[in-house]
Amino acid sequence: MKKMSALFCIALLGITVVSCKQKACEAPKAEAKPAVAKEIAAANLDSTRFHIEGMTCAIGCAKTIETKLNETPGVQKAAVDFDKKEAIISFDKTQQTKASLVKLVESCADGTTYKVTD
Repeated sequence: MKKMSALFCIALLGITVVSCKQKACEAPKAEAKPAVAKEIAAANLDSTRFHIEGMTCAIGCAKTIETKLNETPGVQKAAVDFDKKEAIISFDKTQQTKASLVKLVESCADGTTYKVTD
């Protein structure tokens, strides 16, 4: 019985350790400033919504992608919802394209973890 308990604990620990396996999938720093919406001329404002497959954690993976998008020049606001596996992005179409945003998301972590659909 003790061997079964020990084996169960080791298995649980192993699952916990590998659940967020990407190096870039770390919790954001507590000192991080909240994203401030950047002003974009109404004529240049565009938005997109797409699904992201491969996220394994809300605090690490989804937040990392959201932060990277919000730090990208030309992005007014980005929100990544882990439960819906969805990103909603408002951006300046003179600085970014939907294809460049997809490429940015798919390049997070090791470059093969996240896949964008829609």
